[in-house]
Amino acid sequence: MIKPEQRTAKFGIGDVVRHRIFPFRGVVFDIDPTFNNTEEWWSSIPAEVRPRKDQPFYHLYAENSETEYVAYVSEQNLLADTSAEPIRHPQVKQMFVKGEDGGYRPRDLRVN
Repeated sequence: MIKPEQRTAKFGIGDVVRHRIFPFRGVVFDIDPTFNNTEEWWSSIPAEVRPRKDQPFYHLYAENSETEYVAYVSEQNLLADTSAEPIRHPQVKQMFVKGEDGGYRPRDLRVN
């Protein structure tokens, strides 16, 4: 059996990204090397915009103009967000520290 070539993720933990079509942005908090969600979730996406499964998928602390939520987004649908605007999602402050470059780095959550 030939395995598909594994790609390196374009974005990393703490990167601020935005969706290339829909008006939301967020901070990456986890990455799947390929699609790792339910078939029901994948099938619910309209066929004309349904992403390929053989690419990295990102878990985001996401927000739009109305609310904050967790999103699961394919790499093909993400762009770097260079706005330098802070992310207001409440879990970002719990999990990350804002860096001087506008990105976020994981907090040290170890208990001493």
